[in-house]
Amino acid sequence: MRRLAVLSMHTSPLAQPGVGDSGGMNVYVRELSSALARAGVACDVYTRSSGRKDPPSVVVEPGFVVHHVEAGPRREVDKSALWQLVPAFAEGVAALLDEQAERGAVTDALHANYWLSGVAGHALKHRLELPLVATFHTLDRVKAEAEPEERDGRAAGRRAAAEAEVVGCADALLASCAVEAEQLVELYGADPARIEIVAPGVDRAVFSPGDRGQARRALGLAPAGPLLLFVGRIQPLKGASIALGCLQALDALGVEGSELVLVGGPSGPEGPGELAQLRSKAHAAGLERRVRFVPPQSRELLSTYYRAADACLVPSRSESFGLVALEAAACGVPVVASAVGGLTTLVEDGLTGFLVELSGSPEAISREFAARVAQLWARPGRAREMGAAAAARAGGYTWPVAAARLRRLYQELTARSLVDCR
Repeated sequence: MRRLAVLSMHTSPLAQPGVGDSGGMNVYVRELSSALARAGVACDVYTRSSGRKDPPSVVVEPGFVVHHVEAGPRREVDKSALWQLVPAFAEGVAALLDEQAERGAVTDALHANYWLSGVAGHALKHRLELPLVATFHTLDRVKAEAEPEERDGRAAGRRAAAEAEVVGCADALLASCAVEAEQLVELYGADPARIEIVAPGVDRAVFSPGDRGQARRALGLAPAGPLLLFVGRIQPLKGASIALGCLQALDALGVEGSELVLVGGPSGPEGPGELAQLRSKAHAAGLERRVRFVPPQSRELLSTYYRAADACLVPSRSESFGLVALEAAACGVPVVASAVGGLTTLVEDGLTGFLVELSGSPEAISREFAARVAQLWARPGRAREMGAAAAARAGGYTWPVAAARLRRLYQELTARSLVDCR
């Protein structure tokens, strides 16, 4: 296995996570491509050009290059309209792959990320007769169960059908955990024999335990008092409103002086409105001095925010894996998370953090989160033990291990007959 084409149509690994549609997938593509390149697999990442100043290619490091593909206008396009640009994106990638082949840089396999890239990868697989690996990151039928009130029926039907087609033809489907693998089988009829569970990793050189007081001083945060942290895109699915409600509920439980830091930017069509509502609710509740809104941060600064916190809240309605929970755990911070998706495999309830069932009203869920957080404040020794256990558990997730498993998988696929859906 010499060269891999990584498709990441709708978002670039060069983008700052937490801005717009950038999130865990950006981290996944960048870190995995880097680890593969260091293991000897050249990675060409193809993403749609969305800015007039985008260069044709960017060398991130030896063996890892990001290519900007002309597909539609060179500006941001609403995510709901990007599916119309998939054919142009696939054509652009095919042309670049042909150019590389003429120079002797022959691609051995395709790895598509998200459903849009999956559709493009499906077309390229048949055109170029290359094995296709697909990672969806999120699945439409799972999100439909988590947020039915926010679904556009026609768009959702289009996406789910496209995902099903890719599932039926991909030579391998990557799942981050056993829960995601089960969802692929139960909701899409995936062949279990073609599913590979490969967990993402965390960079322990960046995300590792540190001194809480020093981290707070570096960030200009209060040196004492309970500190809650939320990291993620500001959109209804991620549950920042639950984090704010948790802060309010802690007051009712007698936990005094608690503060909340929200790190992230608005995402999707509901994002700006969600952020405005959060600010308005904080003001109405008299919490504006105890809630800090922080824009997306570089991973080096983000690790400092993790170390400064007493607990990290991950109240998502749906989460295929949960990189935020893993990063927080790697920094030795107990995680209080929703009992959904991959979070149930990352957080060991009562040992590395707590899992909260999403049942009842938002206020009731916020109270449940607050009750778990209050246990951490009441037993600081136990909280430290949880943080240490979380860091130890996170040590089992590394990008080099994920890259090694994928390198073997790619090699196996190049020696097999391709799955044919036609």
